[in-house]
Amino acid sequence: MPEQNASQSILDAAERIFALHGFEGASMRQISVEAGVAQALLHYHFGTKEKLYEAMFSRRSDAINTERAARLDVLFAAGGEQLPSLASLLEALFRPTVEFGHEGQAGNMFSRVLAATANADDERSRALIATHYDAIAQRFIDAFQRVVPGLKPSDAVWSYMFAIGVGMTMMAATGRAGRLSGGVCNDSDVDAVMARIVPFISAGIEALTSHSST
Repeated sequence: MPEQNASQSILDAAERIFALHGFEGASMRQISVEAGVAQALLHYHFGTKEKLYEAMFSRRSDAINTERAARLDVLFAAGGEQLPSLASLLEALFRPTVEFGHEGQAGNMFSRVLAATANADDERSRALIATHYDAIAQRFIDAFQRVVPGLKPSDAVWSYMFAIGVGMTMMAATGRAGRLSGGVCNDSDVDAVMARIVPFISAGIEALTSHSST
């Protein structure tokens, strides 16, 4: 197996095993069996379980956030007084995540890893989120303040935190929306999800401007 292919196979296997068993429950042996390679090859490419987890996490996170950043750059590229709409900002924030999360098993597995890491309070998880997500988060927080008149800095932060909570919930298709709606709602339809997330979060953020003035 070519070295690059072996590395990607290991990362794919790690993503699945970490998603199913968590960091503590996963072992290098399980990952090597899932990848179909000798365990020594995991240590050759990644060294430790901690470094393998970080590589697995950064592969998807960096791809998603590169796309988010590119969309933000386009929105603000024109300059001048014409600012993008709040809806377009939320589209840039959510669509890369939701689209990847709906890309079959890979998206489903990483959505589990991301949710677990974002909600954990151990030092490793906090460091990963800070390294891979805080910079892009700050860009969106700043953008919210630019395009929503009267939104206080603190409420811009809360807006981002609440928005991300919704986004992670809807990142992967689980079928629950279909069960709860008797088949009317289809959470595997990215456009249908986006058509509802954007106005829902927009209304919440805009409502905070009246809260800010009280």
